[in-house]
Amino acid sequence: MTDAHHDRDKFFLGGRDLEMLTIRQLLDEHLPGCYVDHELSWGATAVHYADEINEALAEGLRVVLIELELGHDDPWRDEIAAGRVVIVDHHDERAGADQPTALEQIFALLDLPRAAWKRWHVLVAANDRGHVFELQAMGATTEEIVQVRAADRSSQGATPEEEASAREAIGRREMLLDGDLTVVRLPHGRTSTAADAMETALGGPGYHNLLILTPGGATFFGDGTAVQALHARLPNSYYGGALPERGFWGIDGEVTLDELVATIQIANSK
Repeated sequence: MTDAHHDRDKFFLGGRDLEMLTIRQLLDEHLPGCYVDHELSWGATAVHYADEINEALAEGLRVVLIELELGHDDPWRDEIAAGRVVIVDHHDERAGADQPTALEQIFALLDLPRAAWKRWHVLVAANDRGHVFELQAMGATTEEIVQVRAADRSSQGATPEEEASAREAIGRREMLLDGDLTVVRLPHGRTSTAADAMETALGGPGYHNLLILTPGGATFFGDGTAVQALHARLPNSYYGGALPERGFWGIDGEVTLDELVATIQIANSK
């Protein structure tokens, strides 16, 4: 168990993926009953928990927001500045190969002994930091990569039908920028199904830069220079990964393929 003072913390969990599920399991093991999880989707905001956050603050608890986006009119800015609200995240300006993942941040916040950091935690943190590329870099076996990625897609709620349609979409992929950019048009928003199916480690054809277009937006996986350029071009977007070398970028809403390709091309020419 963690030190008693952590009983005065209340954790609020963000969008569901393998890392968030692992964080929940860590809290269940070391601090049961001290978190709230509404099993939200990616892009979840802290405002979703507004009433419960305010109740926790009124009780004198320290609030820990885990990968929950804050708006420009966030009502808890004073509490954040005073340390009564703690932000745990590894996206946007907090992203980077040399920055701790949310799982690592929670582990440190709980003051857990090194022996509690298991091989599975190492794999989950590597996966969150840099997907398959980072798993390979840290020495994960093929079996471990398959297991981690399957668990991540499952935790996100990917269905067999979405997996199948992603494979079909990959069969219709387009190669642009002299083969440097692969474009996949996905009929749904579960981009991990297509990104994983493109990975050579998972039996896919491989890619250098990958752009996945969905009915609700677009997601890019690849060179860090392109990630930064896309965010600079379209600031109402999100990004993360093992930057500055490689990472991911995404946006919700309508965007044109020409604009995205031109931005990637300019970034890669620098």
